[in-house]
Amino acid sequence: MRNYKQEYATQKARAELPDRMERQRARRKLDAKGVDRTGKDVAHVRALSKGGSNADGVKLQAPSKNRSFKRNTDGSMK
Repeated sequence: MRNYKQEYATQKARAELPDRMERQRARRKLDAKGVDRTGKDVAHVRALSKGGSNADGVKLQAPSKNRSFKRNTDGSMK
């Protein structure tokens, strides 16, 4: 099981972005429900980069699907 308290302390010390904390909350929520997410990524129904949140919902996806996305010619996400 993940040591969330240690991860939180590390992230807080680094002053990481709120999106990272939102992802951690989504993972903890699924872990608390006992969902087996072995080999899967927690993906938000509406991407955090597009203004989504855990309230919009989360789902499990294969890492290759969750980590691939289209980009504009300037490198920003579509």
